[in-house]
Amino acid sequence: MHAEHFDIVIIGAGMAGASLAWQLTAAADARAPAPRVLLLEREAQPGYHTTGRSAALFMESYGPPGIQALTRASRAFYSDPPAGFAADALVHPRGALFIAAPGEEPELWAMQARLQAQGAQLERLDVAGARAHVPLLRPEACAAALYEADVLDLDVHAIHQGFLRGFKAAGGVLRCEAQPLAAQRLTPGDGQPDAWALSLSVAGETRTVHTDVVVNAAGAWADELGQLLGAAPIGLVPKRRSAFTFEPPAGVNVSRWPMLLDWREAFYVKPDAGLLLGSPANADPMPPHDVQPEELDIAIGIDRIQQALDLTIRRPRATWAGLRCFVADGEPVIGWDDAGGPGCAGLFWLTAQGGYGIQSAAGASWLAATLLRRAPLPAGLARCLAAQGVGPADFAPARLRASRG
Repeated sequence: MHAEHFDIVIIGAGMAGASLAWQLTAAADARAPAPRVLLLEREAQPGYHTTGRSAALFMESYGPPGIQALTRASRAFYSDPPAGFAADALVHPRGALFIAAPGEEPELWAMQARLQAQGAQLERLDVAGARAHVPLLRPEACAAALYEADVLDLDVHAIHQGFLRGFKAAGGVLRCEAQPLAAQRLTPGDGQPDAWALSLSVAGETRTVHTDVVVNAAGAWADELGQLLGAAPIGLVPKRRSAFTFEPPAGVNVSRWPMLLDWREAFYVKPDAGLLLGSPANADPMPPHDVQPEELDIAIGIDRIQQALDLTIRRPRATWAGLRCFVADGEPVIGWDDAGGPGCAGLFWLTAQGGYGIQSAAGASWLAATLLRRAPLPAGLARCLAAQGVGPADFAPARLRASRG
């Protein structure tokens, strides 16, 4: 069977894979030809799993240092995307309100000091100040609060579709219902170029593709894909988070509420298209699969929200769950498998974004595209990384294997 050839095959068309595909094609330097890129998605449509189940918030203070750096590197793109990327704005003002119960004020102030040291701007509020933002907040549930004004809502669908649309317009190829069956590394000694031969199932048909580079952007399935490609595992742990929407009380306008979070992240609530979106902010380790919400998680979330807010949730409008994927240090994995030592040649990782993959996608894909080209870091990206004391090596898969000895 004749094998198609692509310069780069990206496996996984969620936000990570789609944003990188866009960076490599639609955003490519006009002075050099863009690579021929194939983007593969195992589901019938991209974004079915984690991308489509996000709380959709942009918060520069959220996450470990590397994530914060990549989030800051994403702000300019989301605030002012390229012409034609989307019909409407990608971000809208939201704000975030962190609350602490009586007796927890010292922990809240310690959190404030930590986040402000990382660059966040936080305003201390008493109960009256907190209730000015969220009038249904129960006074007995809140002794003090922190308000972060510079937090934005993200239009996840518009962002994801903008990346996919631009990628395809630039000549990129997207194939859904596509899954790798086998992989072989071809070497010049085989009379072939130094490349991968991938056997794929595409809509039930078996096809063969040759490519110089495979990008592992398979989300919760990234370690399984790495094993298929012959790479050592990175220790990826998918964790379930459940969420639900519910009706606000009759006559109460919640559209201008900030996102409300317990300072320990025991729950959160935010406005969502006329409803309220809630979650117990759970993180339950489990194997990769099409995860569904557990009734107990939803019940816990409802109970915590009702304890904090003067409202009754009679029945959620909708419930769902998603998998947020982590490695040991909580930072994403972005880089060549064999960077800095022996490894799997021609394999590049873009995974383990935790719960921060949407807000950091523009910056993470910018970094990934730069590393794939083996080019120097752009000045703006370098500044964002340096400000948080991180660099490309802090995202490389080699760091994880070295830490395991």
